Amino acid sequence: MSEQKTMVQTSIALGEAHYLLAQGHDPEELKQRIGAAIHSGGAFVDFVVVGNRTVSAFLDGRERIILTVETVLFDERDTGDVEAPFGGSYDIDVNRIVEGLDPI
Repeated sequence: MSEQKTMVQTSIALGEAHYLLAQGHDPEELKQRIGAAIHSGGAFVDFVVVGNRTVSAFLDGRERIILTVETVLFDERDTGDVEAPFGGSYDIDVNRIVEGLDPI
């Protein structure tokens, strides 16, 4: 029996919105950009989510921001290439995926 491939996946919660970041996103670099946006009084921060789509969020420090890192089954489609999007909705509800209600 072969071992299942896994990958590290980062999710970000911005207020009530939850996003799964695409592979290749450096969570430490994203934290630095978020911190810079907040320190400047507010700015848009772009990031690529699962489905290879770009999200642009205005962050000014008033919102709750949580990054979570976990190991999940490997998904070869999750390349972070915005020129090759996949899936239907980029506003994936992480809670429903974790509970097994929505497939990625």
